[in-house]
Amino acid sequence: MVDRLTLVIVVQSLALLWIGPACEASSLGLTVHVVPLQSDGGQLVRAHFTVIASNPCPPLIGLCTEGVNCILHKAHSPVSGAKPGSGWCVRQWEQVVPSNYNSVITLNSGTTFYVAMKAGPHIRANSGKLNYPAYVALPPPIRARENCPLHIQLSVKDLDGDRVRCRFALEEQGECLDCMPHSFIELDKDTCGLTFTGNVPVGQYFIYLMAEDYIPTPKVSQASESQPLSSVPVHLSLTVEQSSSSCTDEPVATGKTPSEQATYNVLPFEEVKFEADFISQTESVSEIAVVGLPGLNKYGFTSIGAMSQLSMSWVRGENTLAPILPICFVANSMSLQSEPRCVWLYQREMRTLPDGTELICNKTEMTLVLPVGSLRNINLNELQLNSPACPVIYNDTHLTAHIALDGCGTKTVHAGTELVYTNTLKSVRPSSMISRQPSLILPLACRIPAVRARGPNFNIAVPATAFDNADVWLEFHLPGEGPLALYTSHPQFSPIGLLPGRLRRDAASVSHIRTSQGELGTRIKAMDLHLLSNTTLERSELSIERCVQSATHDFAERHTILENGCKASNVTQEIRATSHARIFRLDLFNLFTVHNMMYVECEVDLCIAFLPSQKCAIQCNRGSVKRATANMLSKHFTLRSGPVSLVVTTPVPSTIVFADGTGQTEAPTTAAVEVTSISSAPEQASFMAAGLIFNIICIFLQHIFNH
Repeated sequence: MVDRLTLVIVVQSLALLWIGPACEASSLGLTVHVVPLQSDGGQLVRAHFTVIASNPCPPLIGLCTEGVNCILHKAHSPVSGAKPGSGWCVRQWEQVVPSNYNSVITLNSGTTFYVAMKAGPHIRANSGKLNYPAYVALPPPIRARENCPLHIQLSVKDLDGDRVRCRFALEEQGECLDCMPHSFIELDKDTCGLTFTGNVPVGQYFIYLMAEDYIPTPKVSQASESQPLSSVPVHLSLTVEQSSSSCTDEPVATGKTPSEQATYNVLPFEEVKFEADFISQTESVSEIAVVGLPGLNKYGFTSIGAMSQLSMSWVRGENTLAPILPICFVANSMSLQSEPRCVWLYQREMRTLPDGTELICNKTEMTLVLPVGSLRNINLNELQLNSPACPVIYNDTHLTAHIALDGCGTKTVHAGTELVYTNTLKSVRPSSMISRQPSLILPLACRIPAVRARGPNFNIAVPATAFDNADVWLEFHLPGEGPLALYTSHPQFSPIGLLPGRLRRDAASVSHIRTSQGELGTRIKAMDLHLLSNTTLERSELSIERCVQSATHDFAERHTILENGCKASNVTQEIRATSHARIFRLDLFNLFTVHNMMYVECEVDLCIAFLPSQKCAIQCNRGSVKRATANMLSKHFTLRSGPVSLVVTTPVPSTIVFADGTGQTEAPTTAAVEVTSISSAPEQASFMAAGLIFNIICIFLQHIFNH
């Protein structure tokens, strides 16, 4: 009789065959980070899935019912990359599953993969606590060159301090499907290092590994290997391309780039920032591709000559993410890729403060009252805020600190939809002083939720630097193509009014126009104008003052498409997308009757209204123009396209020029797009925020000799 495991594998193999050939390229990468649930004794775990999927980016639909046991990280603009092939995006979710788990997971008809893990439960003899499986950082899709050997070092961590080893997944143990190891890939099990020999034809290959943790043992006793505490999957993709240069010409990390496996300790509501700098002597870097955690902010990409740079930041808000979080990045050029580099963010665990502790948040300051009796063996003379200029007062019973929101080293960060003021009370000792006395690190935070403010006149303070690194640009794509194809393939249209005094034109609806590209030289029926921003501020809006089109580059004769939130005629329809993107479908048959080329110029604003009840974007309502007059922070951009062909031509790579003058090569589109900024002078309201403010306060006691 066939045993149960064999039967499961057979059934799942048949299921994948039934789904079709798309399953052969299941995904471009996958990791699962596992956190055992203490309340269930580890029988259940919270599994954090990270998957790299090929474009078009698949939606997170049908994975599970959203709630406490399932969280889908639906980013407005998923983390993505342009190479290899047609590009890729990162999809992430977390789900409570059995500790020993296997399943065929389908994101859509083109992204299906098999996952198997053995995560316990296992009670550790040295601590009596549940074992945490190993964590493996997932790099962006790996690119190699034919006949060029390559070493790929995986970055691994283990919260219990266990020894981590990697091995190839075994199909006979139900760990993978159709996953025989490749002869051109060598694996160092002890270091989780992969070596590509280079002896393989051009193509795309998939590598299936299992990462396992072992209780540390002396080297002399490692001859007889013990059983692993857990096994978790790691899927990688390797794209082998033709070699056109030396095997040693890859971009190299330099400058302020963090060292490999650098670890940042992150307190609640603390912001972490770092840069990735690369130098590439042979080819200019076209992108710095990143695979990271939900909420990671990427901005300021520049590539000038041999130098390239990308900035990244993350704010630790309230989350259910794993305690340790990786970020991996590589520099890609046309035919080269740098060595992957990974850093880790450790969410420091905080202890609960005793009764009697208060953090009172007012309009201009936060006041801390802390019972002195709870600070055993803490030298109160060493306690200090971010700025030593603000005193910390204490007596025999209580410690008190008055912390200005615009001073004392208080920082302002955005965590989701909240504005958060943060400071830290901590022990500060001279660097030359060595002590075994405990030290104190006490993060303080006043949170202002935008949607839970008191009354309609509650004001939200926004830093004047909120849009310093923001860029806006425009792109043209055929319907159903481009980075937002998810919204344009099956569009949902938003109502938009006509300009005052304009007559309605009887134009055919552009919602049902064929989106496929015709023969060379034929007229394009419809095209989508994308206005995009890289800002991640949740409450920011993209407001369009005016868009005009012309048949000539000097705009000698121009015709209005959009003005003050209104459309000029029915040849334009708006497609619902994200808060940081505006998409308009243009009926080219009715917009142009003679010309085969057009140019477009748009004036847009990025803005945030200080009143949560108001919008700062220009609205068109019943033929009249309405603009928010409340105080707001804004930044103005003027965007002008290059020539946009209105007939089917052979697509060429387009260069998008951002407001700061930097360039970036994108996937093929119908036209080159140029963006210039003529004004970027944000204004800030002079008043402070007041309203419903929640208290978040935590403490962490540690001994100096533990560092």
